[in-house]
Amino acid sequence: MQDEPTPPELTKSVADFLRNDIAPLISGHQAFKLRVAINMLDLVTRQLTLEEGSDAAEVTRLRALLGTDGSVTELNRVLSERIAKGEIDLATPGLAEHLWQTTMDKLAIDQPNYASYKRELSRDG
Repeated sequence: MQDEPTPPELTKSVADFLRNDIAPLISGHQAFKLRVAINMLDLVTRQLTLEEGSDAAEVTRLRALLGTDGSVTELNRVLSERIAKGEIDLATPGLAEHLWQTTMDKLAIDQPNYASYKRELSRDG
């Protein structure tokens, strides 16, 4: 679909409105619940913006690592099964790097302000 505004633009606009216009007007438990809602909208915005690219990169890494094709869900199932059977472990070339990058990609969506995540980003940059 090519209509504008895009879903990330919509969720960001709602979060910004709630954060800037509504949050200053309320307090107590209602303010807490509003902050939870704003955080959820921020997470959804990041997911809509970043997930497609990170999933595509994950599939590429998994295909190379496993030598098979499939969706991100199917490939992760195969990876889990092979790890459980002892066919793949951290000595397997590419596994540790794949797990690290997948974790970093997930943190970029879920917890981009997490101190350890920021520290690792600064090491890479």
